[in-house]
Amino acid sequence: MTGGPLVGTSVVVTRPRIQATGLAELLTALGASVVELPVIAVEAPADGGAALSAAAEGLVGGEYAWAAVTSVNAARRLVGALGGRAVPAPVRWAAVGPGTAGALVDAGITPALVPGEAVATVLADAFPQGDGHGAVLFPRAEVVEADLAARLRAKGWRVDEVVAYRTVDGHPTPTALAAARRADAITFTSSSTVRSTMAVLTPDQVPPVVATIGPVTSASARAAGLEVAVEADPHTVAGMVDALVSVLGGGRGRRP
Repeated sequence: MTGGPLVGTSVVVTRPRIQATGLAELLTALGASVVELPVIAVEAPADGGAALSAAAEGLVGGEYAWAAVTSVNAARRLVGALGGRAVPAPVRWAAVGPGTAGALVDAGITPALVPGEAVATVLADAFPQGDGHGAVLFPRAEVVEADLAARLRAKGWRVDEVVAYRTVDGHPTPTALAAARRADAITFTSSSTVRSTMAVLTPDQVPPVVATIGPVTSASARAAGLEVAVEADPHTVAGMVDALVSVLGGGRGRRP
């Protein structure tokens, strides 16, 4: 790469290895040097996916009016549990944002509801009012930041929460940690990446430019004592890269 607005910069990617490729490729295409720091890993839930498999059976059987997914991981895990089986047409799908919606579209599913802002509370606000009888399947992480389920119940829906996956600490190498300390910027795509990064780096070791994918992640970064330089708008990986270019392009914000 001989040109690009991020030439001469180094950017830390904290996503799990299996999800880091897309972000890393976008940054590299713009000339950045990417430091992969996989501070988290995504694993099957403690029950090995038994509850998710049972929920998928219910979805195929028409037990739910909606399936609501708030992360790419949840979308992919639920699609995997379906195993190619068709879901009845009356079932509608809701996705928290374009990234999650894209994971459904890749599986041949067209979501009926994708709010303009990729935030779980906004998804809940956009949800139609329930009648107290209809059910929503909500496959989620073991730990969630926003209580989507409670908000949907308040709108008259029965909600089945199913743990679809869990995030655990990754094990970045000493070489990766050293490179991260020297980098110009760091990207956070979830609150869990913030928490796990702060378990291996002190605030003064975090690169000076902090970029986040959305307001929930920004709030977690600030709570950890970090100053957020840029927040993606829209709240997507591509939006975060564009935000980084606005700060780092032309040499602004780079380490001396």
